[in-house]
Amino acid sequence: MAGPPRQPSPLDSPTPGGRLQWDNVPLETPRSPSRSTRSLPPPQPGENAPPTSPRRRCAQGRPLFSDRYIPNRTGVDLQAAFLLFNQDPTLDPPNTRLNRQDTSELSANEVERRKEEEANRNFSSVLKAELFGDNVPMATADLSRPPGSQSGSSVDLQSSQRSANALAASRRETPQNSSETTLLGTPRRKTNLFTYQLPSKLRPASRDLQLELFLLSPVRQESQKFLLSPQKKPRTILKVPYRVLDAPELSDDFYLNLVDWGLQDMLAVGLGESVYLWDGLTQSVERLCTLEDKDKVTSLSWIGAGTHLAVGTHSGQVKIWDATKISCIRTMTGHTQRVSSLAWNEHILSSGSRDRKIYNRDVRDPSHFINCFESHKQEVCGLKWNVEENKLASGGNDNKLFIWDGLNSTPLHQFSEHNAAVKAISWSPHQRGILASGGGTADKTIKIWNTLTGTRINNVDTGSQVCNLVWSKNSNEIVSTHGFSRNQIIVWKYPNLQQIAQLTGHTYRVLYLSLSPDGETIVTGAGDETLRFWNVFEKNRNDRPLSSVLLEAFLQLR
Repeated sequence: MAGPPRQPSPLDSPTPGGRLQWDNVPLETPRSPSRSTRSLPPPQPGENAPPTSPRRRCAQGRPLFSDRYIPNRTGVDLQAAFLLFNQDPTLDPPNTRLNRQDTSELSANEVERRKEEEANRNFSSVLKAELFGDNVPMATADLSRPPGSQSGSSVDLQSSQRSANALAASRRETPQNSSETTLLGTPRRKTNLFTYQLPSKLRPASRDLQLELFLLSPVRQESQKFLLSPQKKPRTILKVPYRVLDAPELSDDFYLNLVDWGLQDMLAVGLGESVYLWDGLTQSVERLCTLEDKDKVTSLSWIGAGTHLAVGTHSGQVKIWDATKISCIRTMTGHTQRVSSLAWNEHILSSGSRDRKIYNRDVRDPSHFINCFESHKQEVCGLKWNVEENKLASGGNDNKLFIWDGLNSTPLHQFSEHNAAVKAISWSPHQRGILASGGGTADKTIKIWNTLTGTRINNVDTGSQVCNLVWSKNSNEIVSTHGFSRNQIIVWKYPNLQQIAQLTGHTYRVLYLSLSPDGETIVTGAGDETLRFWNVFEKNRNDRPLSSVLLEAFLQLR
């Protein structure tokens, strides 16, 4: 039986009366594709039949052509095919890898890219375990070499390979004929991935909703455990501040310290001649004081967990105010120029000044100071006490960083590797003796020091002037704020100093930084006369349960 005639094409020549011809055989113009052959009589023997389309042949021994393709694993070298097709998504080409030293830019979709990579790694791990079981492939052949030559190159499968090895190890440890197995998977055949068989035993009823997801799944029990295992949730940091406050007369001076967030959830800000307090509980603002004789506020620091605030002035005085009583309880002198930095160590208050001196004051003693450090050659703009270890770090405009052991007037260490003023100083709350410091415009680096041994253990070029540093209380991370020329805020992962997030918004140098009492929020201040609040750090990890791979990363696959 001849097949239906082909449909007319734009190249066919029309004949009079709306008829088309193929080899002088007149045919009616079809009205619709579905009815084009119904009214045609069957061709007679000896007549010229119109061309026909290929027919399906169902004869024995011949293939049946169809528009559906069903893959089959028969006769395929699975390891070779898998390794040639699948590449680990975490293995980027060398020219596209993130250089940890080149931290000038951070992609806006970094979090989304990491989620996708995590999902791909999980899928690759499960696929390898399901295809190869214990024999997970470890290396690929170097196809660029001639046959018979040896190749020492191998593919580093990183976290996905380690996960697959862990699955294979757990499979070897699982008894093959255990009567305690509560969930029976579907038996597998080696020849066809899409062949299924009913289990020999009925599955017992399970009350675990997560396990019930796999009752009809061919995935092995070890893979199910991997998919349901807890996994760390991908980190997400909002790129915009959740609150912005106006701060008129906030000085654009690199050497000053005008913002401090106390443990009583009170934020102190020095604006011109006055000090203002912002209550984190009620979001109310009140003025604590206004200096006399048109003096200027140059530094602020809260005492530990108390309600007393130390205020340094441009005239060289240090005043202590009781925030609950709104009264000045003491004024101390000694400096001849402005007081740029302040730091508390219980009842000891240290003050650094442009006169290059550091005075240590015991607020219980009636004298104005008990001793003096005079090693800096220019203005002292950075001071931080490590209360647990009783050590003081001081940085100055002479590019020097000194470590002082208590009130000993001889410095314990002197570091001279910075090439600009050292204002940014922060002690690690997680490891003894670890100190982070940042340099100014001519330096642009963050350096990590081990003050127990007196050595530098890390260094990273940030690309901008480093104005402030603060260490997270809840995680091993650091936040830095920057000035010329990008005015950015960067979150770093310690100890490799890899960027986690980069925040922008300030139009001037981000000269001021402080951490909230709960350790989740930072506040930044700049010469654009704004204070911006950012949710940067997470809560304590012990207080937040981990999510599942199945519910988080695995669902990222599309």
